[in-house]
Amino acid sequence: MFQYKCLNPISACGTSLFTEEYKQVEELQEADAVLVRSAAMHDMQDVPNLLAVARAGAGVNNIPIADYSDKGIVVFNTPGANANGVKEMVIAGMLLASRDLIGGNKWVEENKEDPNITKAMEKAKKAFAGREIQNKKIGVIGLGAIGVLVANAAHNLNMEVYGYDPFLSVKSAWNLSRAVHHVSSIDEIFENCDFITIHVPLLDSTKNMISAEGIAKMKKDAVILNFARNGLVDEDALVAALENGKLAHYVTDFPTPKVAGVDGVIAFPHLGASTEESEDNCAEMAVEQLMDYLENGNITNSVNYPNTQLGVCQTQGRISILHRNIPNMLTRFTGAFAKDNINITEMSNKTKGDYAYAIFDVDSQITEESVQHITDIEGVLKVRVIK
Repeated sequence: MFQYKCLNPISACGTSLFTEEYKQVEELQEADAVLVRSAAMHDMQDVPNLLAVARAGAGVNNIPIADYSDKGIVVFNTPGANANGVKEMVIAGMLLASRDLIGGNKWVEENKEDPNITKAMEKAKKAFAGREIQNKKIGVIGLGAIGVLVANAAHNLNMEVYGYDPFLSVKSAWNLSRAVHHVSSIDEIFENCDFITIHVPLLDSTKNMISAEGIAKMKKDAVILNFARNGLVDEDALVAALENGKLAHYVTDFPTPKVAGVDGVIAFPHLGASTEESEDNCAEMAVEQLMDYLENGNITNSVNYPNTQLGVCQTQGRISILHRNIPNMLTRFTGAFAKDNINITEMSNKTKGDYAYAIFDVDSQITEESVQHITDIEGVLKVRVIK
């Protein structure tokens, strides 16, 4: 029996996938697994039984990744599950920045009691005239699941699309339209594009990646769209550029006291992935990944441990080992199995940064003594018998 806790409301499309072998609990200390969306977990260190955390979404800033990695707790996210919802918000934000639909709607609301509104609007509408996005240039920074969808959608709207991602994956490359100009320097985005949309995680290396220096290279009246993370844009430089007329608009899903209410800012209360479909998709993916790890030891979409797959165990036993990525670990594991007369039928060992993960299928039952022999090896973080 596995026990899980939901730190936020999680769509029933996901939790309904749990079988009778799973029980929801209220106390975190009792949980083998956690499902979370936005709840802050950095102060949640008393987790003696925790094996895995699944974030129903892409960002994991609310989870203490380093601490959990050292404890052998696998952290999953759900990349791509909410990508379409965010993509649609980006396109909507771009249209709102191009055509003053918000201003026009406010005018109608303010003049709704005017009996001559039909005549008055013909004169008033000039104040809300805008520009079309067709044939304009858009730069997409970050070509992951969301960035690829945005780039392809923009191309389908007859925009000229520039894409920048020095870490472009093979999967993203296959899904990206061949019409997208893949540039090697972010400056090419800054210098050429009318619209610039950013889709990268917030890391030390990406904080304020759109800075005063970058903004200075942009076209006059360029529009910046940020539906990724707060902190990617230098807000001091941004506000100055809006106030001096360098930029036309900043469209963001992350309003802060510094930008909320500034002329030229179009802000939303973090609505990007807040659709029924996105929440359902994220919940389903999160639960499926948790179940596959807990039941089979397989890892998919972990942010701190490597993806590792051995399918469903067909032998008498399976053992999984979360360990540090240091030399001679496999030799020590196989030596411990040999000492206990356990024959390995299949294995996989993958690494990710400072951490690694090994799964062994064996031809006999795994005893507590064998588990202890593995646990005693220096560098081992967590050992679990799957079968």
